[in-house]
Amino acid sequence: MYWSIKHFKELSTTELYDIFTVRISTFVMEQNCHYQDADGKDLKAYHLQAHNDKNELVAYARILPPGVSYNEISIGRVLTTSKARNLGIGKELMSKTMLFIKEKWGEVAVCISAQCYLIKFYEDFGFVCQGDEYFEDDIPHIQMLFSGVKL
Repeated sequence: MYWSIKHFKELSTTELYDIFTVRISTFVMEQNCHYQDADGKDLKAYHLQAHNDKNELVAYARILPPGVSYNEISIGRVLTTSKARNLGIGKELMSKTMLFIKEKWGEVAVCISAQCYLIKFYEDFGFVCQGDEYFEDDIPHIQMLFSGVKL
């Protein structure tokens, strides 16, 4: 597995194409969510990618600086492709995401909009539910907050 993290300005056109391809495949096609994926936030984001030995993008997360989605740093578009699920790659993805945040910004709060079926997954990383469940793209979500990166 090869991992990389790049700011939008550093991405090649091929990397950007692969990112949009896996995001559309996962969120639009698999989860049947019709939404505007290119929301302008990618331009300000860091993009964490995992490629397998065939150089296929199999895991991805978008890390947004404070003030882009929330007052806090935010993580979104977290995914593993269907061929990479149930192999522990998602946990590794979140561990690497949280480590990057700690190295870049220090011990800071992180806010996410989590799909409700993943609450336990994010709780294992120290996130706590905030407020009530809501629907985003017809999928139950909840805001979750991590009060400070502790690895």
